[in-house]
Amino acid sequence: MPDGTLADAGPHQHDDAEPAQYDEGFAPEVGVGPHPLPWPRGERYDPELLAAGDRRNVVDRYRYWTREAIVADLDTRRHDFHVAVENWGHDFNIGSVVRTANAFLARQVHIVGRRRWNRRGAMVTDRYQHLRHHPDTASLTSWAAAEGLAVIGIDNLPGAVPLERTELPRRCVLLFGQEGPGLTEEAREHAAMVCSIAQFGSTRSLNAGAAAAIAMHAWVQRYAEITR
Repeated sequence: MPDGTLADAGPHQHDDAEPAQYDEGFAPEVGVGPHPLPWPRGERYDPELLAAGDRRNVVDRYRYWTREAIVADLDTRRHDFHVAVENWGHDFNIGSVVRTANAFLARQVHIVGRRRWNRRGAMVTDRYQHLRHHPDTASLTSWAAAEGLAVIGIDNLPGAVPLERTELPRRCVLLFGQEGPGLTEEAREHAAMVCSIAQFGSTRSLNAGAAAAIAMHAWVQRYAEITR
């Protein structure tokens, strides 16, 4: 992999306690049992899953597929937005951001700051998502500039423009701060613009995972091909 890039996480890149499948310690049993004979043919199928059952958190079309086959298929359809999240204090929300990025098929997820992050909230979806690490915001924005991507900060800050009234660039990096402090001063300085999310209650801010979901969905509403 290129320098600074995390491969689609294999077992050696996960916390020791992380389950191999979705239902091992996370939730009631999901998925399907062993595939009846005769088994389907093709390199995309995993013999172990066909024999033992597929309890992963994947859509039905990917049942019994190998992880590599799923990632390859997703790579043919990934969207033009990236997601970046600052990780200075081992934020527990990063896993939720990664899970949502997988749901909306972000091209890559970028971890800015500390390389290690709490994967539990990702519910194993990080295995199907390309991850890249940047030691600081300057390295992220330098990479984005080389790729022709606008960095869009998401935070309710003075001077931020309303996300609801802003057309996000098609090719962009949506940058989120960590829970509590939000975007760092460095991130604000490097972002092409900062968008705020309208709030109407008493709380000062949204959960970082929720804010990321709203921003990604705003991009999807504008650019994604929505089928029945």
